[in-house]
Amino acid sequence: MHVITPEIRKQMQEASWIRRMFDAGLELKQRVGAENVFDFSLGNPDVPPPAAAREVLRELAERAVRPMGVGYCPNAGLPSVRAAVAGKVSVEQQTAVEARHLVLTCGAAGGLVAFFRAVLEPGDEVLCPTPYFVEYGAYAGHFGGVLRTFPTKAPDFGLDLDALDRAIGPRTRAIIVNSPNNPAGCVYDAATMRALGEVLARRNAGRERPIFLVADEPYRALAYDGATVPPALPVSPFSVVIGSFSKSLSLAGERVGYVVANPAMPDVQLLVDALTLTNRTLGFVNAPVLGQQLVERLLDASVDVAVYDRRRQAMAAALRGAGIEFAMPRGAFYFFPKAPGGDDLRFVDLLLEENVLAVPGRGFGFPGHVRLAFCVDERVIARAAPAFARAAAKAR
Repeated sequence: MHVITPEIRKQMQEASWIRRMFDAGLELKQRVGAENVFDFSLGNPDVPPPAAAREVLRELAERAVRPMGVGYCPNAGLPSVRAAVAGKVSVEQQTAVEARHLVLTCGAAGGLVAFFRAVLEPGDEVLCPTPYFVEYGAYAGHFGGVLRTFPTKAPDFGLDLDALDRAIGPRTRAIIVNSPNNPAGCVYDAATMRALGEVLARRNAGRERPIFLVADEPYRALAYDGATVPPALPVSPFSVVIGSFSKSLSLAGERVGYVVANPAMPDVQLLVDALTLTNRTLGFVNAPVLGQQLVERLLDASVDVAVYDRRRQAMAAALRGAGIEFAMPRGAFYFFPKAPGGDDLRFVDLLLEENVLAVPGRGFGFPGHVRLAFCVDERVIARAAPAFARAAAKAR
């Protein structure tokens, strides 16, 4: 008997390595004690939300017990929240964005899924550079889309525009850029984004169905060493920005994100109306109401990025001490170092023998590397340093 579809069976067999390692970590923690496990597997932000969240939550608790306090809201989001987020995005994107150009979604993931439902036809291709967040393929595949990848430049995973240009074909429908990047931590600079816009302008000339530029930006607020994340909306009239407040405000579980369509896009309102529909009919209905209100009150706040930066420096020191090669991440909260010996699965197993949890690079379409999430206490990173050194020595 066939109780599930072949496509979902395939996705289950290729289940996210991130979750596999997270589950392995749960078993390991039960066996040796959580305090003896160094878990760098999951990008779950542990820096507390801004201090103002405490008082805002108290106020929201009072509102929640009133009639319709947590009832349905418009599918595109609460009007006041849409307007507030549009104002913030206008500054970040250096583009005048209005509330009508924006849909609030169930996290950035929900935004990507709603967008793909609105624009993809079976057989359409979505391009992205490697390494990439592994669930892009599933998000597109749910609607018959096909994820195609193209290589990046060594050693810092820079965007290879020639490789991108060669990858574009007649069925290309969207290009995803994720900056700051998960898992590589790279940040594309303004010159690269302008050059990307030139490629898109040339490739979109004469096309009946345009190629969209999808800027996936949940880590926009987490940049280091003076790095700035350039705006994506000015790059192409067919650009959309997808973001969330999971990392910038440490509200990952509240699932509040957004999709912004470029106001300069032909038929922009048609796309936003379609996103509003798909947001509803995919079962999201609306982004969580309490989460929306919390975000509205905290828009001018941020988590303490300096905490992540200190952890970044601590992880860099631990990897250097172990003789492990890496490109210093300029954003997000991940390292993506080379696996000593070249075999990422073997190195992950050797780390597991040392009670260290990492994710193999093949889970991100890039074998030979491993991902380490440094959203953990600095003391954990320091205690793990000898374990990295022992595992690296064994791998060599």
